[in-house]
Amino acid sequence: MTDLAFAGLGVMGSQMVSRLLDKGHTVTGYNRTAAKARWLVEKGMRWADTPRSLAAAAGIVFTMVSDAAALSAIADGPDGLLAGLRPGSVLLDMSTISPAASRALAERVREAGAEMMDAPVSGSVTTLQQGNLSVMAAGRRETFERVRPLLLDLGPKVTYMGDNGLALAMKIAVNLSLTAQMLAFSEGVLLAEKSGIARETAVEVLTHSAVASPMLQYRGPFVLQMPKEAWFNVKMMQKDLLLALDMGRESGVPLPTVALANEFLTAARAMGFARQDFAVVFQVLAQMSVAPH
Repeated sequence: MTDLAFAGLGVMGSQMVSRLLDKGHTVTGYNRTAAKARWLVEKGMRWADTPRSLAAAAGIVFTMVSDAAALSAIADGPDGLLAGLRPGSVLLDMSTISPAASRALAERVREAGAEMMDAPVSGSVTTLQQGNLSVMAAGRRETFERVRPLLLDLGPKVTYMGDNGLALAMKIAVNLSLTAQMLAFSEGVLLAEKSGIARETAVEVLTHSAVASPMLQYRGPFVLQMPKEAWFNVKMMQKDLLLALDMGRESGVPLPTVALANEFLTAARAMGFARQDFAVVFQVLAQMSVAPH
């Protein structure tokens, strides 16, 4: 069993900590909003008051925050992670940021005598709880071999992607299709419903049809009832789509479905849905629909 540290105890981060505790690891946690972590402290997680003290508490430090600005906020400064990293420790960043920003941070981590890997995941709260999370990891191969057993505690599929930044490139390549899938699914549900089929029946058929990806199987029912707390909200998803569009421009790859999906997320924000799960694109499409003649 290993002493671990984890910064960023949001929807996914908190569930990861819970799983690591269940696996018998000692985990010290930090979150900007301490109240959200109370249940983990009650479960046995130790608490750090600053990112610096968190990094000093363990040789392997996980981070999972919303974006590059949030990562910089906990990494930099006299109370930041970089100030507390031990020589020889490993920073495993599971946030979705640009590959270039991740590589730049990895260089700074190495200057501090530690190592960094980008290790984003594919899946949801349900996937994690079921033990089916997929992890992509990039950095030095020897560092990957060191942390691989810990990543396998989070999910059964752990893939080494190569040099720093490549796991993030793969994560963005995965995520760019999620909103487009949800949008196409929403079109099918609405078309069936406008034709006289009950929405519940349409969802049941589509989530058990040839078009039902794992994501649609667990997120499709959200068109019947949205979750009280977003699993992955509109603002976060649009951040990922914008990263994909930037990469597309840099690489010369046209991404027409990403561009369209991004416009629907902009419409969702305009309708006041920024904090809703991105499955709310169904509501955007429904509001754009007219009554049948």
